Amino acid sequence: MADARRFAPAAARNRGPILEALRGRLPASGLLLEVASGSGEHAVHLAAAFPALTIQPSDPDPDARASIAAWAAETGLPNIRPPLALDAAAAAWPVARADAVLCINMIHIAPWQACEGLVRGAARLLPPDGPLVLYGPFRRGGAHTAPSNAAFDDSLRAQDPRWGVRDLEAVAALAAAEGFAAPEVVPMPANNLIVVFRRLDGPPPALR
Repeated sequence: MADARRFAPAAARNRGPILEALRGRLPASGLLLEVASGSGEHAVHLAAAFPALTIQPSDPDPDARASIAAWAAETGLPNIRPPLALDAAAAAWPVARADAVLCINMIHIAPWQACEGLVRGAARLLPPDGPLVLYGPFRRGGAHTAPSNAAFDDSLRAQDPRWGVRDLEAVAALAAAEGFAAPEVVPMPANNLIVVFRRLDGPPPALR
């Protein structure tokens, strides 16, 4: 039987630093929804490191979901659920609530509508103070943070003009409109950031 597991070099490189940055920023227990889980390597790494959390991976790609399921079966961890078919841009998600939402390296390789849907979906699911955690490259103050990020942005837009490294300020404005506080920004290796938005107590400002 063929091995359905995918191996992502970037996941192997960054899963350690991401894990350390998440310590103390994720809830001690509850449900962590990972949006766009890709190969599933991050999901199993987190499940091993946070046994009191239940990890719910998801991805719109059936081959990715097969890889996630294969990684989960390989590790045998009891706190990782079967992957869900979830499109961040969709109006409805196949999960009703979560204590934290994590999205790694997605919003720059998807249309802006996926980022909008991610923030709206997280706002529906999360309790007050629940974190929405993003990881990846960002522009800050209208500029790239490193020449390598500028080159990466050019390559993304050449593949699909709807893709590209996002402006942190634009993402923060989108999150504020959906009822999130100003982000905590954590510098990471290779000119990436972890950005933590926490759900405010009460409806989004537009609904008050």
